[in-house]
Amino acid sequence: MIKKHLAIALITAMSFGLPATATAQSTTGIEKIRAKVRTLSTGRDSQVEVKFDDRTKLKGYIQSVEPVSFTLRDPKAGTSQSISYSEVDSISKAGGGISIKTSLILGGVAAGAVTTWLVVKPAVM
Repeated sequence: MIKKHLAIALITAMSFGLPATATAQSTTGIEKIRAKVRTLSTGRDSQVEVKFDDRTKLKGYIQSVEPVSFTLRDPKAGTSQSISYSEVDSISKAGGGISIKTSLILGGVAAGAVTTWLVVKPAVM
């Protein structure tokens, strides 16, 4: 008898507990995406890449930000698309090259190598 009541209580607790947890996680995910969209600047200079839940990707720049969605503009096609935060898996800046810091480091290494070669070669000969 006690086992029966315990089983019913456990099943009831599980059936009510799981949807609430799943909803809280999806709301948290949406809030993270919304915050990320707000931190990325809006304008043509800031290209972003949006990855959707179905693993498709879009690139463009954020044209406008609204409470439930944002508008992504594709500069190549010239089209705009309104995207709901709930559709987005992740959003990030579209990096199309090396950073300024990396290029300065590589330039310094190259200059050091050339200088070393110019100094060492005459000393050896």
